[in-house]
Amino acid sequence: MTDPAKIDPERIRERRSHEDLNVFSRLPAVYAASRRQGQQFLQFGGGISIMEWRVLWDLCEAGPMTIRDLATIQRADHSLLSRALPEMKRKGFVTMHRAQRDKRQTIVEATTEGRAAYELAAPVMARRRAALREALTEEETRRFIDLLDRVEMFLNTPAAEILQKDMAE
Repeated sequence: MTDPAKIDPERIRERRSHEDLNVFSRLPAVYAASRRQGQQFLQFGGGISIMEWRVLWDLCEAGPMTIRDLATIQRADHSLLSRALPEMKRKGFVTMHRAQRDKRQTIVEATTEGRAAYELAAPVMARRRAALREALTEEETRRFIDLLDRVEMFLNTPAAEILQKDMAE
């Protein structure tokens, strides 16, 4: 067991200062905070989950679409949506049926109950987006999104490609 006298507060401060600039350690914390806050907002908007909100928002704004379309819009894993949608169907929020042309595709559509859940949550979530606009200007938001796009592009670069480049230098 480590002696508490060996704990060096200055080294801990230095380490924390270093980690504050570590994008890789910050992203999960930002993601978790966003989900936690979103769920808090949704508790005021009818109690649906983040996943239910995202699906209903997309379907109510754009109309019926495939699971692949939903995954693309949400930048989410197709299998994650495929697992969540049956529960949404059970709750009566969506219907799902096979596409006529391509039987491998499933078309998802909001039901009347799903639209009602969306209409209850939409004003609350609009207030969340408005609050973010109060915290960041439109220009700051655009710059932030540009940086996110660049980070996402980097994170989608295979490790082997990055390592190969380093070895070639």
